[in-house]
Amino acid sequence: MADKRAAIGVVGSSNVDLVTYVDRMPVWGETIAAPRFEMSHGGKGANQAVAAAKLGASVVMLSKVGDDALGQGVLRNFEEANVSTRHVKRVVGQSTGTATILVDKKSGDNCILIVKGANGDLTPADVERAGDDLKTCDLILTQLEVPLETVYATLAFGKRHGVKTVLNPAPAVRDLDISRAREASFVTPNETELAILTGLPVESEAEVAAAAQNLLARGFDAVVVTLGARGALIATGEGARRIESVKVEAVDTTGAGDAFIGSFARYLAGGLALDAALAEATWYAAFSVTRHGAQKSYATEAEFDALRARRV
Repeated sequence: MADKRAAIGVVGSSNVDLVTYVDRMPVWGETIAAPRFEMSHGGKGANQAVAAAKLGASVVMLSKVGDDALGQGVLRNFEEANVSTRHVKRVVGQSTGTATILVDKKSGDNCILIVKGANGDLTPADVERAGDDLKTCDLILTQLEVPLETVYATLAFGKRHGVKTVLNPAPAVRDLDISRAREASFVTPNETELAILTGLPVESEAEVAAAAQNLLARGFDAVVVTLGARGALIATGEGARRIESVKVEAVDTTGAGDAFIGSFARYLAGGLALDAALAEATWYAAFSVTRHGAQKSYATEAEFDALRARRV
């Protein structure tokens, strides 16, 4: 196992998920009673930060929240997870990012309304203001739930200062500027995102490998494709290889991709070799789907070590 304490920066989103479970979806203009409501903390950036911190990494978060009660809750959640909030700023007059989710209890179908809120106010200037802390990181993570210019600025900052970066291209956008995105040390799409980025089919494992090679040919140094229950694929200039899956009884896959990336960052920055860090991340993400929720499903380092030991 890695024995160095990883220092990780995360430039990304902080959301609050507002989930209402319904017996049936209402029609337009109708009011119905719903049996259950849950509020939880989310946002891809926040999820990845919390996963890494629960595993013992030193994590600094760069994000924006509103000056509302939800924003105060986000800050408190970070502090409880031991994620540094010195670069999580509150935007006056702005709302905290939210996802309002209606879930049909019977079918599991859902509809989601996303309000970007303060996440849309994170700027390249914020990256530069946090520069003294980001320079000391072993690895910086970023995603696509904040403005693209801020994502590009993060990757350029890492390149300029010799800090490795991970670009999680989620949610995928077709107008991603590859000439700027390829400054990332690692790009980590899932199959759907890989198809959007390349315009290529990804139905078979051979097609996934070919699409990953397409990204390498366009200038990326390393492509990690997350394959859900089938593990992951890593493609570099040395070729493509599979990271085997871990078989578990899944109850909720929410946030599993973020668990993978946050734990991968922790183990890679903590000193493990690339394939070993990916293997640990596969285990960690697999255990997360055996629990409900996103951040609340993430194991602490002690819990993960115990779970891992029981399965070896």
